[in-house]
Order: sequence, then C-alpha cells, then structure tokens
Amino acid sequence: MLKYSLKRLVRSLLTLVILITIIFALLRLMPEEGYFNNYEKMSPAAIDFGLREMGLKDPLYVQVGRFFKNLLQGDLGISRRYRVNYPITDLIAPKMKVSMKVGLVSMIVSLPLGMALGALMARSKGGLADKLGNAYIVFIQAVPNAVYFIFIQLYGSSWFNLSVLYKPEDWTSLILPVISLALPSISSYAMWLRRYMVDETNKDYIKLARAKGVPNTTIWFRHVFRNSVVPMVNLIPGSILLTISGSIYVESLYSIPGMGGLLVDVIKRQDNNMVLALVVIFASLSILGLLLGDILMGIVDPRISFSKKEGAR
Repeated sequence: MLKYSLKRLVRSLLTLVILITIIFALLRLMPEEGYFNNYEKMSPAAIDFGLREMGLKDPLYVQVGRFFKNLLQGDLGISRRYRVNYPITDLIAPKMKVSMKVGLVSMIVSLPLGMALGALMARSKGGLADKLGNAYIVFIQAVPNAVYFIFIQLYGSSWFNLSVLYKPEDWTSLILPVISLALPSISSYAMWLRRYMVDETNKDYIKLARAKGVPNTTIWFRHVFRNSVVPMVNLIPGSILLTISGSIYVESLYSIPGMGGLLVDVIKRQDNNMVLALVVIFASLSILGLLLGDILMGIVDPRISFSKKEGAR
C-alpha cells in the first residue's frame, strides 16, 4: 500500500508539473496589459522596462523555473491589476476560508441525501421511488445549471424571504447557495450509488445468500450497500475538494467573496498572475482528489491489492 501510494504521489506530482508548465506557457501568450495597471498611459519604453523588471523578457524555461522555485516557497507572486502589487497568497487566503465554509456545508447536505436517495432507488428498482429519483437525476443532468440556479434564487427569495446576497453575519444567506451547490452533487451520488448497488445485486454471492435464506435487509445493508460504497469512495475526495474550492457560477450569482467569484473577477480584469495562481490551485485540488480517492479505496476495502497485477497468482 505504501509503495503504491508513493508511486501515485510521484505520478500526480509529475502530472501537476506538466500541467502547470503548459498553463504557464499559454498565459505568457496573453496580452501584455495583464501585467500593468495603467498600460494605456505607458510608453513603449516604460512597458519594455517593466517587462524586463518582472523577468518576462527572460527565456521561457527560466521563467518556468523561477515560478516553480517561488511556488515551493509558498509564493504565488503579486497581483498586477486586481489589487496592485499585493501578494496573491494574502488575497486568496480569506477567500479560501469562505469557499471552504460554503463548500463544507454543501457537502454535509449533499453526501447523505445523495447516498440515501441512491440506496432507496436501488432498493425499489422499477418502483415509484426509482422513477421519481431517475426523473430528478435526468432533470439535473439535462437542464443547464444556470437555469435552475436562477429559479432557486428567484423563488427562494420571494416565497421564503431569503437573502439573495451572501452576508457573513446572517446564516440564512447560506441556504440558497448551499441548495444550489448541493442539487448537482445529490444527483451524482444517487446515480452512481444506484448503479453500483444494482450491479452488486446481480452477482453470484448475492444470489447464493438469497438461496440460503439470508434476510433481505441483511443482504441489502451488510453486503450490497457496503460493497457498493467502495467505488463511491473514489469519487468523494475529488468532489469534496472541488466543492470546497468554490463554484464559479454560484459564488458570482450570490456575491460570495470566495475562490470561484475571484477567478471570474481576475479574468475580467486580465490579471494574468492571479489567473495563473488560481488555475494552479484548482488543478492541484483536482489531482489531489484523484490521488486521495485511489488511496482511500485501498483503506476502505483491504481486499483491494495494489501490489499484484491482474491475473497474477
């Protein structure tokens, strides 16, 4: 397990390095005004001097190496347009806390509800609960998020008098954003758990247990549900990390000062340094989620062997 974890960690780090290098190179092709606050008023000589001062005239491999060196020291650079000459880490830290708060509450709501719905759908396959659950999943998957997000905001505020803008001092202002973030997650968890549980019921050991007269409740909860949760574990870490990092549209919709809304703002202002820093953070969270998912599968189910190849004896 330790050997496999170290291998996956090395691969994940290599993937992250390649991804950051590609993103860095692409962002260096962006217009130069993204590095200056008053670009329109600057002379060509001043622009050239500023670019040299920032090291942007150096060869690309030198710039990449310098960026990784600073990154290892926890330095993401400074903002040039969003907040002039302000450290990016100091800008991101408070917004990360807000996104974590909203994301964690959303996960606390969506994870148990989604798994309960998936188990109920699998248990009543072809029944009313299964049909209603499938209708909900199809609706969430087919309709663009922006459509039902706007309906939630519109009718949630008019029917229940809930705030449409985030207020740190008012916990009720979290209700609508949390519902908006939770709905897609609930449908995803329900869909996958139902699929895994239905597949599990068709396996030979379940048929044998039924032939032996094992109570149906025992079969469903001690065998079907328990074994179906194992592949779900692979999905959960990535979902949690991405939800915590913030939803771009939801945070913008409810004026939540988090990571998602920040990314929209810096793209609009063409702050290339900030865009690079945020993309690096989001990419790191995605890769970390995949890594944790693989490792957790082995922890949850000791039967999974990472040392033997398929078919080995």
